[in-house]
Amino acid sequence: MTTTISADPTLALERSRPDTLPLTGVIASEATKFRSVRSTWWTLLCTAAMMVGFGVLFCYAYVARFDRLDARERLLFDPTLHSLRGLFLAQLAVGVLGVLIVTNEYATGMIRNTFAAVPQRSAVLAAKLVVFSAAALVVTTVSSFAAFLVGQSILSQKHVQASLSDPGVLRAVIGAALYLVGIGVLGVGLGVLLRRTAGAIATLVGLILVLPILAQALPSPWNTDVAKLLPDGAGQAILQVHHTTDSLSPLIGFALFCGYLAVILTAAFITLARRDA
Repeated sequence: MTTTISADPTLALERSRPDTLPLTGVIASEATKFRSVRSTWWTLLCTAAMMVGFGVLFCYAYVARFDRLDARERLLFDPTLHSLRGLFLAQLAVGVLGVLIVTNEYATGMIRNTFAAVPQRSAVLAAKLVVFSAAALVVTTVSSFAAFLVGQSILSQKHVQASLSDPGVLRAVIGAALYLVGIGVLGVGLGVLLRRTAGAIATLVGLILVLPILAQALPSPWNTDVAKLLPDGAGQAILQVHHTTDSLSPLIGFALFCGYLAVILTAAFITLARRDA
C-alpha cells in the first residue's frame, strides 16, 4: 500500500525562506519606505527652514538693536550660538520625524508585514536608525553651516561676526547638526517604546522642552545644576564656544547626551524583541 503526501507550496516557500537576511537588504528596504513618504521630505524641509530662517531673524534682530545694548550684553554675546538659535524649533521637527518613521507603521499595520519579511527585528530597527541618521545628518549639517554663514554675514554689519577658524566655532557648528540627529534618534527610540504617535511626541516634547522649563523654576543653584544634566542641556553644551559654569564642558555634555540615547535605544531594542507587533 502506498501513501500519497501532498506538499503545501506555501509551507514549502516558508521553509525555503532564509532565517536571516543581509543587513544591506534591510537598509535598502527601509530607505525605499523612508523616501517614498511625502511627509518625510516636508519634515526635513521644515527642519532646514527653521534652522536657517530663525537664525537669520535672530541675527537681524541683534543687529537692529546693537546700538542700544550695554557693554555687558556685548561682552557676553556669542555670535556662533546666536546664528544657530533656530535649533530650538528645528529639534522638534527632526524629533517628530524620528517618531513618525516608527509609529506610522504601527498605525497602518505595515509593521506586521515588515516583521514577516524580516523576522530579525533588531535588524529592522538598526536599518531604520541607519537610514534616518544618514538622511538627517546630511540635512542638519547643510542647515547648520548655512545658518552660521548667513548669520555671520548679517552680524558683520556690526563687526561682531565669528569665523569657522576661530577656536571652538567649527566644533559648535558640526555639534549642532549632531545634536539634531541625536534628537531624531531619540524620537525613533520613543516611537518603538510607545508605538503611538501622540504619546511618543508628547514624551519627546516633555523631555526637551517641558523639563528644562520646570528645572528653571527650581531655586538657585539647583536650577542650573539640574538643567545642565537634562538631555537638552547636556546635548547643547557642544554648541558653547565659550564655556560657562551654567553648562557642562562640550565633550562631557555631549557624552552624557549620547548616554541618554544609548539607554533609550537599548530599551527600544529589548522591547521590540520581546513584545508582539
